[in-house]
Amino acid sequence: MFALGHELAQTVSHKFDLAHMRVLLAALDHPERRFPSVLIAGTNGKGSTAATLAAILRASGLKTGLYTSPHLVRINERIRVSGKEISDDEFALLQSEVDRVAEKLMERAELPWHPSFFEMMTAIGFEHFARQEVELAVLEVGMGGRLDATNVVEPRVSVITDISLDHQKYLGNTVGEIAREKVGIIRLQGAVVTLPQQPEANDVIGNTILELGARAVNAVPYVPPVSPGSAQYLVPGTEPGASSVYRYPLQVLGEQILMETPLVGRHQLRNVALAIAAAVELSQQGFRGVTAKSIESGVRQTCWPGRFQVIAARPGWPEMVIDVAHNPAGAWALRSALSERYEDRPLIFVFGAMRDKAISEMAKILFPLADRVIATRPDNPRAALPQEIQEAGARTGVEFELVEDVQRAVDRARELSGAGTVVVITGSIYLVGEVMDRIGAKV
Repeated sequence: MFALGHELAQTVSHKFDLAHMRVLLAALDHPERRFPSVLIAGTNGKGSTAATLAAILRASGLKTGLYTSPHLVRINERIRVSGKEISDDEFALLQSEVDRVAEKLMERAELPWHPSFFEMMTAIGFEHFARQEVELAVLEVGMGGRLDATNVVEPRVSVITDISLDHQKYLGNTVGEIAREKVGIIRLQGAVVTLPQQPEANDVIGNTILELGARAVNAVPYVPPVSPGSAQYLVPGTEPGASSVYRYPLQVLGEQILMETPLVGRHQLRNVALAIAAAVELSQQGFRGVTAKSIESGVRQTCWPGRFQVIAARPGWPEMVIDVAHNPAGAWALRSALSERYEDRPLIFVFGAMRDKAISEMAKILFPLADRVIATRPDNPRAALPQEIQEAGARTGVEFELVEDVQRAVDRARELSGAGTVVVITGSIYLVGEVMDRIGAKV
Protein backbone atom coordinates (compact mmCIF):
# COMPACT_ATOMS: atom_id res chain seq x y z
CA MET A 1 0.00 0.00 0.00
CA PHE A 2 1.30 3.45 -0.80
CA ALA A 3 1.50 6.10 1.88
CA LEU A 4 -1.67 8.10 2.35
CA GLY A 5 -1.56 11.80 1.72
CA HIS A 6 -4.62 14.00 1.87
CA GLU A 7 -6.35 14.56 -1.45
CA LEU A 8 -6.12 18.31 -1.10
CA ALA A 9 -2.43 18.37 -0.29
CA GLN A 10 -0.55 20.14 -3.07
CA THR A 11 2.99 21.46 -3.21
CA VAL A 12 3.59 24.98 -4.46
CA SER A 13 4.62 23.67 -7.89
CA HIS A 14 1.77 21.14 -8.14
CA LYS A 15 -1.59 22.29 -9.42
CA PHE A 16 -4.75 20.64 -10.64
CA ASP A 17 -4.27 19.73 -14.30
CA LEU A 18 -6.11 17.03 -16.26
CA ALA A 19 -3.33 16.90 -18.86
CA HIS A 20 -1.11 14.91 -16.50
CA MET A 21 -3.93 12.49 -15.68
CA ARG A 22 -4.51 11.94 -19.39
CA VAL A 23 -0.80 11.19 -19.94
CA LEU A 24 -0.88 8.59 -17.18
CA LEU A 25 -4.05 6.93 -18.50
CA ALA A 26 -2.73 6.91 -22.07
CA ALA A 27 0.32 4.98 -20.85
CA LEU A 28 -2.07 2.51 -19.22
CA ASP A 29 -3.89 2.05 -22.55
CA HIS A 30 -6.84 4.20 -21.50
CA PRO A 31 -8.72 2.04 -18.99
CA GLU A 32 -11.31 4.85 -18.62
CA ARG A 33 -12.45 4.23 -22.19
CA ARG A 34 -13.15 0.53 -21.60
CA PHE A 35 -16.36 0.98 -19.61
CA PRO A 36 -19.31 3.39 -19.71
CA SER A 37 -19.77 5.64 -16.69
CA VAL A 38 -21.92 8.06 -14.74
CA LEU A 39 -20.10 11.03 -13.19
CA ILE A 40 -21.49 12.71 -10.06
CA ALA A 41 -20.37 16.10 -8.71
CA GLY A 42 -21.68 18.39 -5.98
CA THR A 43 -20.86 19.64 -2.50
CA ASN A 44 -23.12 17.41 -0.43
CA GLY A 45 -24.93 14.22 -1.31
CA LYS A 46 -22.80 12.98 -4.19
CA GLY A 47 -21.64 9.90 -2.26
CA SER A 48 -25.20 9.01 -1.19
CA THR A 49 -26.41 9.52 -4.77
CA ALA A 50 -23.59 7.36 -6.12
CA ALA A 51 -24.22 4.58 -3.60
CA THR A 52 -27.96 4.58 -4.36
CA LEU A 53 -27.46 4.54 -8.12
CA ALA A 54 -24.89 1.73 -7.86
CA ALA A 55 -27.34 -0.30 -5.75
CA ILE A 56 -30.06 0.22 -8.37
CA LEU A 57 -27.76 -0.91 -11.18
CA ARG A 58 -26.69 -4.00 -9.22
CA ALA A 59 -30.35 -4.83 -8.57
CA SER A 60 -30.88 -4.47 -12.33
CA GLY A 61 -28.36 -7.24 -12.98
CA LEU A 62 -25.57 -5.00 -14.25
CA LYS A 63 -21.98 -5.60 -13.20
CA THR A 64 -21.38 -2.24 -11.55
CA GLY A 65 -18.27 -0.39 -10.45
CA LEU A 66 -18.45 2.23 -7.70
CA TYR A 67 -15.68 4.76 -7.05
CA THR A 68 -16.07 7.05 -4.04
CA SER A 69 -13.94 9.14 -1.71
CA PRO A 70 -12.76 9.58 0.93
CA HIS A 71 -12.92 6.28 2.80
CA LEU A 72 -14.05 5.74 6.38
CA VAL A 73 -11.82 2.91 7.60
CA ARG A 74 -10.10 1.09 4.71
CA ILE A 75 -8.78 2.54 1.49
CA ASN A 76 -10.31 -0.45 -0.33
CA GLU A 77 -13.78 1.04 0.31
CA ARG A 78 -13.18 3.53 -2.48
CA ILE A 79 -13.15 0.92 -5.27
CA ARG A 80 -15.97 -1.64 -5.45
CA VAL A 81 -17.31 -4.01 -8.09
CA SER A 82 -20.77 -5.49 -7.58
CA GLY A 83 -20.67 -4.19 -4.01
CA LYS A 84 -17.37 -5.93 -3.19
CA GLU A 85 -14.30 -3.91 -2.20
CA ILE A 86 -11.11 -4.37 -4.18
CA SER A 87 -8.97 -6.96 -2.35
CA ASP A 88 -5.66 -6.11 -0.71
CA ASP A 89 -3.79 -8.25 -3.26
CA GLU A 90 -5.56 -6.67 -6.23
CA PHE A 91 -4.99 -3.20 -4.85
CA ALA A 92 -1.29 -3.84 -4.20
CA LEU A 93 -0.78 -5.32 -7.68
CA LEU A 94 -2.47 -2.42 -9.46
CA GLN A 95 -0.77 0.20 -7.30
CA SER A 96 2.60 -1.31 -8.17
CA GLU A 97 1.80 -1.38 -11.89
CA VAL A 98 0.47 2.19 -12.00
CA ASP A 99 3.40 3.43 -9.94
CA ARG A 100 5.87 1.72 -12.31
CA VAL A 101 4.23 3.39 -15.30
CA ALA A 102 4.32 6.78 -13.55
CA GLU A 103 8.02 6.40 -12.76
CA LYS A 104 8.81 5.65 -16.41
CA LEU A 105 6.82 8.68 -17.53
CA MET A 106 8.82 10.83 -15.13
CA GLU A 107 12.10 9.36 -16.40
CA ARG A 108 11.08 10.30 -19.96
CA ALA A 109 9.97 13.77 -18.76
CA GLU A 110 6.43 13.08 -19.93
CA LEU A 111 5.28 13.81 -16.39
CA PRO A 112 6.92 16.61 -14.38
CA TRP A 113 6.26 14.91 -11.04
CA HIS A 114 4.69 11.82 -9.56
CA PRO A 115 0.89 11.68 -9.76
CA SER A 116 -0.93 12.81 -6.63
CA PHE A 117 -2.55 10.39 -4.20
CA PHE A 118 -5.98 11.00 -5.73
CA GLU A 119 -4.71 10.67 -9.30
CA MET A 120 -3.12 7.33 -8.37
CA MET A 121 -6.31 6.14 -6.67
CA THR A 122 -8.40 7.14 -9.68
CA ALA A 123 -6.09 5.39 -12.13
CA ILE A 124 -6.13 2.24 -9.97
CA GLY A 125 -9.93 2.37 -9.83
CA PHE A 126 -10.24 2.79 -13.60
CA GLU A 127 -7.81 -0.06 -14.26
CA HIS A 128 -9.67 -2.33 -11.84
CA PHE A 129 -13.03 -1.58 -13.47
CA ALA A 130 -11.59 -2.19 -16.95
CA ARG A 131 -10.06 -5.53 -15.97
CA GLN A 132 -13.24 -6.60 -14.21
CA GLU A 133 -15.18 -5.68 -17.36
CA VAL A 134 -17.83 -3.73 -15.49
CA GLU A 135 -20.91 -2.90 -17.52
CA LEU A 136 -21.22 0.54 -15.94
CA ALA A 137 -19.18 2.50 -13.40
CA VAL A 138 -20.59 5.12 -11.03
CA LEU A 139 -17.89 7.69 -10.29
CA GLU A 140 -18.01 10.25 -7.49
CA VAL A 141 -15.96 13.38 -8.17
CA GLY A 142 -13.35 13.92 -5.47
CA MET A 143 -13.49 17.72 -5.34
CA GLY A 144 -14.83 20.34 -7.70
CA GLY A 145 -15.37 18.77 -11.08
CA ARG A 146 -13.73 20.67 -13.93
CA LEU A 147 -10.17 19.68 -12.98
CA ASP A 148 -10.90 16.61 -10.87
CA ALA A 149 -9.02 13.47 -11.91
CA THR A 150 -12.29 11.63 -12.56
CA ASN A 151 -13.30 14.17 -15.21
CA VAL A 152 -11.29 12.45 -17.94
CA VAL A 153 -14.17 10.07 -18.68
CA GLU A 154 -16.95 10.67 -21.19
CA PRO A 155 -19.97 9.95 -18.98
CA ARG A 156 -23.25 8.65 -20.31
CA VAL A 157 -24.93 10.78 -17.64
CA SER A 158 -23.65 13.66 -15.51
CA VAL A 159 -25.32 14.30 -12.14
CA ILE A 160 -25.12 17.54 -10.16
CA THR A 161 -26.06 17.25 -6.47
CA ASP A 162 -26.60 20.15 -4.07
CA ILE A 163 -23.92 22.85 -4.21
CA SER A 164 -22.88 24.96 -1.22
CA LEU A 165 -19.76 26.52 0.29
CA ASP A 166 -16.88 24.13 0.94
CA HIS A 167 -13.23 23.89 -0.14
CA GLN A 168 -13.28 27.63 -0.86
CA LYS A 169 -9.48 27.74 -0.91
CA TYR A 170 -9.55 25.62 -4.06
CA LEU A 171 -12.95 26.19 -5.65
CA GLY A 172 -13.97 29.80 -5.01
CA ASN A 173 -15.58 31.97 -2.35
CA THR A 174 -19.16 32.05 -3.63
CA VAL A 175 -21.73 29.40 -4.52
CA GLY A 176 -21.61 30.66 -8.11
CA GLU A 177 -17.83 30.23 -8.35
CA ILE A 178 -18.01 26.75 -6.85
CA ALA A 179 -20.87 25.82 -9.18
CA ARG A 180 -18.72 26.78 -12.17
CA GLU A 181 -16.21 24.13 -11.08
CA LYS A 182 -18.93 21.51 -10.53
CA VAL A 183 -20.56 21.99 -13.96
CA GLY A 184 -17.24 21.12 -15.57
CA ILE A 185 -18.52 17.52 -15.68
CA ILE A 186 -21.32 18.44 -18.12
CA ARG A 187 -20.59 17.36 -21.69
CA LEU A 188 -21.49 18.81 -25.07
CA GLN A 189 -25.02 17.58 -25.87
CA GLY A 190 -24.82 15.25 -22.88
CA ALA A 191 -27.51 14.26 -20.37
CA VAL A 192 -27.49 16.13 -17.04
CA VAL A 193 -29.56 15.10 -14.01
CA THR A 194 -30.36 18.03 -11.71
CA LEU A 195 -32.71 19.39 -9.07
CA PRO A 196 -33.51 23.05 -8.37
CA GLN A 197 -31.27 24.48 -5.65
CA GLN A 198 -29.73 27.81 -4.64
CA PRO A 199 -30.37 30.54 -7.26
CA GLU A 200 -26.65 31.15 -7.84
CA ALA A 201 -26.09 27.47 -8.56
CA ASN A 202 -29.23 27.22 -10.69
CA ASP A 203 -28.05 30.08 -12.90
CA VAL A 204 -24.66 28.51 -13.52
CA ILE A 205 -26.09 25.03 -14.16
CA GLY A 206 -28.81 26.35 -16.47
CA ASN A 207 -26.48 28.57 -18.48
CA THR A 208 -23.94 25.76 -18.89
CA ILE A 209 -26.63 23.38 -20.14
CA LEU A 210 -27.72 25.98 -22.70
CA GLU A 211 -24.14 26.76 -23.79
CA LEU A 212 -23.29 23.09 -24.32
CA GLY A 213 -26.62 22.09 -25.84
CA ALA A 214 -26.93 19.50 -23.09
CA ARG A 215 -30.20 17.84 -22.11
CA ALA A 216 -31.51 18.52 -18.61
CA VAL A 217 -33.10 15.55 -16.84
CA ASN A 218 -35.29 16.88 -14.02
CA ALA A 219 -35.35 14.72 -10.88
CA VAL A 220 -38.28 16.65 -9.33
CA PRO A 221 -40.86 13.95 -10.26
CA TYR A 222 -38.98 11.52 -8.00
CA VAL A 223 -38.95 13.73 -4.88
CA PRO A 224 -41.85 12.70 -2.61
CA PRO A 225 -44.29 15.30 -1.25
CA VAL A 226 -43.40 17.08 1.99
CA SER A 227 -46.92 17.71 3.23
CA PRO A 228 -47.66 16.88 6.90
CA GLY A 229 -48.86 13.34 7.35
CA SER A 230 -47.34 12.17 4.07
CA ALA A 231 -45.60 8.81 3.78
CA GLN A 232 -42.33 10.67 4.04
CA TYR A 233 -42.30 10.22 7.82
CA LEU A 234 -39.97 7.62 9.28
CA VAL A 235 -41.40 4.17 9.78
CA PRO A 236 -39.84 1.06 11.40
CA GLY A 237 -37.57 -1.01 9.19
CA THR A 238 -39.00 -4.14 7.61
CA GLU A 239 -36.36 -6.50 9.03
CA PRO A 240 -35.68 -7.43 12.68
CA GLY A 241 -33.37 -4.90 14.29
CA ALA A 242 -33.41 -2.66 11.22
CA SER A 243 -33.25 1.09 11.56
CA SER A 244 -36.15 3.29 10.57
CA VAL A 245 -36.66 4.06 6.90
CA TYR A 246 -38.53 6.51 4.69
CA ARG A 247 -41.39 4.83 2.83
CA TYR A 248 -43.48 6.52 0.12
CA PRO A 249 -45.27 5.69 -3.16
CA LEU A 250 -43.72 6.85 -6.43
CA GLN A 251 -44.44 6.67 -10.14
CA VAL A 252 -41.38 5.40 -12.02
CA LEU A 253 -41.19 4.24 -15.65
CA GLY A 254 -44.96 4.15 -15.85
CA GLU A 255 -45.41 2.00 -12.74
CA GLN A 256 -46.54 2.81 -9.21
CA ILE A 257 -44.04 1.40 -6.73
CA LEU A 258 -43.40 1.67 -2.99
CA MET A 259 -40.09 3.41 -2.46
CA GLU A 260 -38.25 2.65 0.74
CA THR A 261 -34.85 4.11 1.55
CA PRO A 262 -32.71 3.43 4.61
CA LEU A 263 -30.91 6.76 4.12
CA VAL A 264 -32.34 8.93 6.89
CA GLY A 265 -32.79 12.71 6.66
CA ARG A 266 -35.05 14.63 4.33
CA HIS A 267 -32.01 15.82 2.38
CA GLN A 268 -31.43 12.19 1.40
CA LEU A 269 -34.73 12.15 -0.46
CA ARG A 270 -33.19 14.60 -2.93
CA ASN A 271 -30.17 12.35 -3.38
CA VAL A 272 -32.38 9.29 -3.91
CA ALA A 273 -34.42 11.26 -6.47
CA LEU A 274 -31.26 12.14 -8.39
CA ALA A 275 -30.22 8.47 -8.42
CA ILE A 276 -33.66 7.37 -9.63
CA ALA A 277 -33.66 10.00 -12.39
CA ALA A 278 -30.20 8.86 -13.51
CA ALA A 279 -31.36 5.23 -13.54
CA VAL A 280 -34.43 6.12 -15.61
CA GLU A 281 -32.21 8.00 -18.07
CA LEU A 282 -29.87 4.99 -18.35
CA SER A 283 -32.88 2.73 -18.96
CA GLN A 284 -33.97 5.02 -21.77
CA GLN A 285 -30.45 4.88 -23.17
CA GLY A 286 -30.81 1.11 -23.50
CA PHE A 287 -29.07 -0.27 -20.42
CA ARG A 288 -30.69 -3.64 -19.88
CA GLY A 289 -32.55 -4.65 -16.75
CA VAL A 290 -33.24 -1.19 -15.32
CA THR A 291 -36.95 -1.36 -14.50
CA ALA A 292 -39.32 0.17 -11.98
CA LYS A 293 -38.99 -2.94 -9.82
CA SER A 294 -35.19 -3.00 -9.96
CA ILE A 295 -35.13 0.68 -9.02
CA GLU A 296 -37.44 -0.04 -6.08
CA SER A 297 -35.25 -2.98 -5.01
CA GLY A 298 -31.98 -1.09 -5.41
CA VAL A 299 -33.12 1.89 -3.37
CA ARG A 300 -34.21 -0.44 -0.57
CA GLN A 301 -30.86 -2.26 -0.62
CA THR A 302 -28.68 0.86 -0.52
CA CYS A 303 -25.98 0.86 2.13
CA TRP A 304 -23.95 4.02 2.72
CA PRO A 305 -22.28 3.91 6.16
CA GLY A 306 -21.52 6.99 8.22
CA ARG A 307 -24.48 8.97 6.91
CA PHE A 308 -26.94 9.29 9.77
CA GLN A 309 -26.04 5.72 10.65
CA VAL A 310 -27.93 4.67 13.76
CA ILE A 311 -26.35 2.12 16.10
CA ALA A 312 -28.95 0.71 18.46
CA ALA A 313 -28.44 0.85 22.23
CA ARG A 314 -26.97 -2.28 23.80
CA PRO A 315 -25.73 -3.19 27.29
CA GLY A 316 -23.19 -0.56 28.32
CA TRP A 317 -23.73 1.50 25.18
CA PRO A 318 -26.27 4.25 24.45
CA GLU A 319 -27.92 4.67 21.08
CA MET A 320 -25.47 6.36 18.70
CA VAL A 321 -25.79 8.38 15.51
CA ILE A 322 -22.75 8.60 13.26
CA ASP A 323 -22.78 11.24 10.53
CA VAL A 324 -20.02 12.78 8.41
CA ALA A 325 -21.46 16.31 8.39
CA HIS A 326 -18.31 18.34 7.71
CA ASN A 327 -19.60 21.65 6.39
CA PRO A 328 -22.52 23.99 7.17
CA ALA A 329 -24.86 22.41 4.62
CA GLY A 330 -24.14 18.99 6.07
CA ALA A 331 -24.66 20.37 9.58
CA TRP A 332 -28.09 21.72 8.63
CA ALA A 333 -29.03 18.34 7.16
CA LEU A 334 -27.91 16.57 10.33
CA ARG A 335 -29.77 19.05 12.52
CA SER A 336 -32.97 18.48 10.55
CA ALA A 337 -32.65 14.69 10.79
CA LEU A 338 -31.91 14.82 14.53
CA SER A 339 -34.86 17.13 15.17
CA GLU A 340 -37.16 14.88 13.19
CA ARG A 341 -36.10 11.65 14.89
CA TYR A 342 -35.03 12.70 18.40
CA GLU A 343 -37.14 15.74 19.19
CA ASP A 344 -37.46 14.95 22.93
CA ARG A 345 -34.28 12.94 23.56
CA PRO A 346 -31.12 14.29 25.28
CA LEU A 347 -28.15 14.53 22.90
CA ILE A 348 -24.42 14.40 23.65
CA PHE A 349 -22.15 15.37 20.76
CA VAL A 350 -18.66 14.01 20.21
CA PHE A 351 -17.32 16.56 17.76
CA GLY A 352 -14.03 16.83 15.89
CA ALA A 353 -13.28 18.76 12.71
CA MET A 354 -10.51 19.81 10.40
CA ARG A 355 -9.07 23.25 11.15
CA ASP A 356 -9.84 24.53 7.63
CA LYS A 357 -13.57 23.86 7.97
CA ALA A 358 -16.25 26.39 8.98
CA ILE A 359 -16.26 25.21 12.60
CA SER A 360 -17.90 28.32 14.05
CA GLU A 361 -20.81 28.13 11.63
CA MET A 362 -21.21 24.39 12.16
CA ALA A 363 -21.17 24.95 15.92
CA LYS A 364 -23.95 27.56 15.68
CA ILE A 365 -26.06 25.10 13.72
CA LEU A 366 -25.51 21.93 15.74
CA PHE A 367 -24.44 22.70 19.30
CA PRO A 368 -27.75 24.30 20.44
CA LEU A 369 -29.29 20.83 20.10
CA ALA A 370 -26.80 19.30 22.54
CA ASP A 371 -26.92 18.90 26.30
CA ARG A 372 -23.13 18.67 26.16
CA VAL A 373 -20.37 18.71 23.54
CA ILE A 374 -17.24 16.63 23.96
CA ALA A 375 -14.64 18.24 21.72
CA THR A 376 -11.93 15.88 20.50
CA ARG A 377 -9.22 15.60 17.88
CA PRO A 378 -9.10 12.94 15.13
CA ASP A 379 -5.73 11.46 14.23
CA ASN A 380 -5.01 13.86 11.39
CA PRO A 381 -2.47 16.71 11.26
CA ARG A 382 -5.15 19.08 9.91
CA ALA A 383 -7.51 18.46 12.82
CA ALA A 384 -8.51 21.35 15.07
CA LEU A 385 -7.56 21.19 18.74
CA PRO A 386 -10.40 20.63 21.23
CA GLN A 387 -9.69 24.11 22.62
CA GLU A 388 -10.20 25.62 19.17
CA ILE A 389 -13.58 23.89 18.88
CA GLN A 390 -14.58 25.21 22.30
CA GLU A 391 -13.60 28.74 21.29
CA ALA A 392 -15.55 28.43 18.02
CA GLY A 393 -18.67 27.28 19.86
CA ALA A 394 -18.37 29.46 22.97
CA ARG A 395 -21.33 31.67 22.06
CA THR A 396 -23.71 28.73 21.76
CA GLY A 397 -23.82 28.44 25.55
CA VAL A 398 -23.47 24.65 25.51
CA GLU A 399 -21.42 22.86 28.16
CA PHE A 400 -18.07 21.60 26.83
CA GLU A 401 -15.61 18.90 27.79
CA LEU A 402 -12.24 18.71 26.07
CA VAL A 403 -10.89 15.20 25.48
CA GLU A 404 -7.92 14.95 23.16
CA ASP A 405 -8.09 11.20 22.51
CA VAL A 406 -11.04 9.99 20.38
CA GLN A 407 -11.47 6.69 22.22
CA ARG A 408 -11.55 8.45 25.59
CA ALA A 409 -14.02 10.98 24.19
CA VAL A 410 -16.40 8.18 23.19
CA ASP A 411 -15.92 6.48 26.57
CA ARG A 412 -16.70 9.77 28.31
CA ALA A 413 -19.89 10.15 26.28
CA ARG A 414 -20.90 6.66 27.38
CA GLU A 415 -20.25 7.55 31.04
CA LEU A 416 -22.43 10.66 30.79
CA SER A 417 -25.30 8.97 28.97
CA GLY A 418 -28.46 8.55 30.97
CA ALA A 419 -31.69 6.85 30.02
CA GLY A 420 -32.75 7.78 26.50
CA THR A 421 -29.55 9.68 25.71
CA VAL A 422 -28.31 9.61 22.12
CA VAL A 423 -24.60 10.11 21.41
CA VAL A 424 -23.93 11.90 18.11
CA ILE A 425 -20.51 11.45 16.47
CA THR A 426 -19.91 14.11 13.82
CA GLY A 427 -17.84 16.96 12.41
CA SER A 428 -15.34 15.13 10.20
CA ILE A 429 -15.17 11.98 8.15
CA TYR A 430 -11.84 11.27 9.86
CA LEU A 431 -13.50 11.30 13.28
CA VAL A 432 -16.36 9.12 12.04
CA GLY A 433 -13.98 6.62 10.45
CA GLU A 434 -11.84 6.43 13.58
CA VAL A 435 -14.86 5.83 15.81
CA MET A 436 -16.38 3.25 13.46
CA ASP A 437 -13.10 1.36 13.36
CA ARG A 438 -12.76 1.35 17.14
CA ILE A 439 -16.31 0.27 17.91
CA GLY A 440 -16.48 -2.24 15.06
CA ALA A 441 -19.39 -0.53 13.28
CA LYS A 442 -20.41 -1.86 9.87
CA VAL A 443 -18.71 -0.14 6.94
